[in-house]
Amino acid sequence: MLLRQNERTALFIDGASLHHAARNLGFEVDFRSLRSLFESQCQFQRAFYYAAMPETEDYSPLRPLTDWLAYNGFHLILKNAREFTDHSGRRRIKGNMDVELTVDLLEQSSRLDHAVIISGDSDLRRAVEAAQNRGVRVTVISSMRSTPPMIGDDLRRQADRFVELADIAPSFTRRQSEQRTRQAPVRHPADLNSDETSDT
Repeated sequence: MLLRQNERTALFIDGASLHHAARNLGFEVDFRSLRSLFESQCQFQRAFYYAAMPETEDYSPLRPLTDWLAYNGFHLILKNAREFTDHSGRRRIKGNMDVELTVDLLEQSSRLDHAVIISGDSDLRRAVEAAQNRGVRVTVISSMRSTPPMIGDDLRRQADRFVELADIAPSFTRRQSEQRTRQAPVRHPADLNSDETSDT
């Protein structure tokens, strides 16, 4: 990932994209270890986590995770997701967070040397270019080893550096033997056949 001790660095996490990629690659993210990795290797500024919450439910299965993240130093950006049934009768959730991530990336760019984005959505390509034009080095983390690949070609080519998620996952993968109470397990709304991360 080439984190540098002298660089002001922020992390931008597309929650649904990370969830899909991690599930596809067969591991579970330990967000405490992920944050610690950044805190130990750079001038870490902030970690942003983006998620769309189903608006039709009083209680979302994503809530335990977002509560944990909020109490453990992550800056949450949440919005209501739209739930609908497609033409084949399958339940789907739509809640793209690209606009929210783009706004924060550009707002933070004057205070950053390095932005690390965990997402594979090619719609972010122009936002990455705009941040680069402001002097920010941009690393994108996603996966080409998942089936299908989670990273869009346009975004991968635009980034200053692309990092394969599977290569760095051991640094923040929760072991099965660890107590489940360390970080709340989550069934992500994106599991409901979400098309939120399909636009790569």
